[in-house]
Amino acid sequence: MAAPSAHAQKKVTVAGELKRLQAEGADPAAITGYRATYDDARARVKRLTGARKVQLGGVVTDLEGMAARKQFTLSRLPSLFLTLQRNIEWWTTQRLLNSGERVGFTGSELVYQFYPGHGIQIQWLGTFGKLNGYWSGGKRYDVRAGALLDEIKTLSAQRAGGLAWEYLFPFDGQQPPWVSSLAQGTGLQSMARSATRLNRQEDVFPVALAGLGIFKTAPPNGVRIPSGTGAHYLQYSGLPNFKVANGFIQSLNGLYDFATLTGDPTAQSLFEDGDRAGRAEIGTFDTGAWSLYSRGAPITRESDLGYHKLLIDFLKALCGRTTAVEYCAAEQHFNEYLVTAPVLQSLTSRLTARKSGNIRFKLSKISRVTLTITRAGKPVATLAPGVLSRGTKSVAWTAPKKSGDYDVTISATDLNNNAATTTGVITVKKRG
Repeated sequence: MAAPSAHAQKKVTVAGELKRLQAEGADPAAITGYRATYDDARARVKRLTGARKVQLGGVVTDLEGMAARKQFTLSRLPSLFLTLQRNIEWWTTQRLLNSGERVGFTGSELVYQFYPGHGIQIQWLGTFGKLNGYWSGGKRYDVRAGALLDEIKTLSAQRAGGLAWEYLFPFDGQQPPWVSSLAQGTGLQSMARSATRLNRQEDVFPVALAGLGIFKTAPPNGVRIPSGTGAHYLQYSGLPNFKVANGFIQSLNGLYDFATLTGDPTAQSLFEDGDRAGRAEIGTFDTGAWSLYSRGAPITRESDLGYHKLLIDFLKALCGRTTAVEYCAAEQHFNEYLVTAPVLQSLTSRLTARKSGNIRFKLSKISRVTLTITRAGKPVATLAPGVLSRGTKSVAWTAPKKSGDYDVTISATDLNNNAATTTGVITVKKRG
């Protein structure tokens, strides 16, 4: 007898997965509440219109996708259905949001961020950053810090042999749930700091210590990949070939502080593994004129101004903790690049009259570029290709019918408004 086709097999649904978990021992009252939230969300999507329908519908779709991939676990349900409930509340009662905007809810300290197509999601890096802010703000924030710790503890999921604070929406090609070394490293740091301030080591440290699991585990469950004699910790667990400089460096700051505050030997060992890789890798993110945001697939690219400055801040912190020459030198270099003008070099450009060709030049760092073409001092054309990355560049121009030499002035202004110009000659030959 032939096996049933894929279409004939029973579809895995949210309702079915909730029923399965109840059969495996989940609290029936909790499961009933989750099912009611899901049914409410679906009903409201049908009644909503426009952007509100799209956003709440996207969250429902993400939830259904995780159910279909059989990624519902008992420990994951609280964060999944809290996210769904908050989206119901927001899109049925609150204003529309701009992409990336962060919001909160009365009675909660969690930070949510708007991701178009996926509604509002718990922004764990923002949440842990808020907890760090309460720690640095002093005792007047102790009550709020304690409340946030309580929320954080209830929303971890079992993962990589420990606990993790997961992102529950697709991002940059990753399917949820995924985790981040940047977020979790900052989380361990902030939890240990606040627990120490509040004398809550007994109830917080065991939860935080379980958060080390992803740093011991390879992707996609964890963030650890080998790097030389050490380990690189990925910013995105679903992108195993994508190294992000600022995320890795900050994860080391977090592990260092966590190991110091807890005295945990595993945390210390994980920091040392990352530190060996970090010292060897940081120079590979230095272009000689700017920093790279990322290396590897899906893209190697330079930092924007915000990420460049953020990397400087993280390196300054790690330099202060370790006094390692590699981190301290990188911080110094990247600071110098903030006041260093781009370097331009015009290359030979030969075009044919009335045909499109390329004006070529070299650019040392990401900059906004303009080309001004003249002949005998009279303007002929202005080209504005916009922001270009470093390297050898080619800008298309359809040459005029008159042959001969044209002067080109190439102007570049980097992301911190340092400017430079260079000149060159474009030779236009007659059309054959």
